[in-house]
Amino acid sequence: MMTPVLAFDIETVPDVEGLRRLHGLDAGVPAKDVAEMAFQLRRQATGADFLPLHLHRVVVISCALRERDGFRVWSLGAGGESEGELVQRFFEGVEKYTPQLVSWNGGGFDLPVLHYRGLVHGVRAGRYWDMGEDNRDFKWNNYISRYHSRHLDLMDLLALYQPRANAPLDQLAQLMGLPGKFGLEGSQVWEAYLGGRLADIRRYCEADVVNTYLVYLRFQLMRGALTSDQHRAECEVVRSAIRKSSEPHWKEFLTRWRA
Repeated sequence: MMTPVLAFDIETVPDVEGLRRLHGLDAGVPAKDVAEMAFQLRRQATGADFLPLHLHRVVVISCALRERDGFRVWSLGAGGESEGELVQRFFEGVEKYTPQLVSWNGGGFDLPVLHYRGLVHGVRAGRYWDMGEDNRDFKWNNYISRYHSRHLDLMDLLALYQPRANAPLDQLAQLMGLPGKFGLEGSQVWEAYLGGRLADIRRYCEADVVNTYLVYLRFQLMRGALTSDQHRAECEVVRSAIRKSSEPHWKEFLTRWRA
């Protein structure tokens, strides 16, 4: 029986309400001004405006799921759910499928953000946090331990856990003949969000998560878990699934994806 594989990626914006609370700001201060204040404070402290992870608010979680009956991509956050609902639904998916989680820098960004925001919103995630208390299999292979494989952070593993060896997903994907990033860049997500372009953020995140899954397939080929024929067949499963969509970002994805 195939273990479901769930590649995931999140997109975030500054937690404006949290920043107002922490800095005693009035509700009438515009969101853009609140965020700019936080960026300036961060630049003064570190030289860069990337906020601490607990001050990121999750707006989209994109998932690519491969299970026995096919492959599908979807996003949490496209239907106006609250942040708490987004995070809870992601962990409910882990509870339901007990999947192989796959990410690019998920251990360094996505999962810590989801941990902090889960605490903020009172999320429950028993299966995800199980380290062997309820299932002995999880003692030796769980989602939490860095060197366990139930969560596979491809960036971390391929760099042999050496931050100086990390590679950007976009460049590595393009070197492999995959589409890489298009439509937006990570630095543009906040402006897109302020402009009400949540659909653009969702499309950007979905393309990222399929790039991540395709890098995972190539990794499985490299480590001998897939033969060349099996790898080609798995790639075709992905092509066939996204070819059925009429959304423009999938048409562009297929155009950029070299055979």
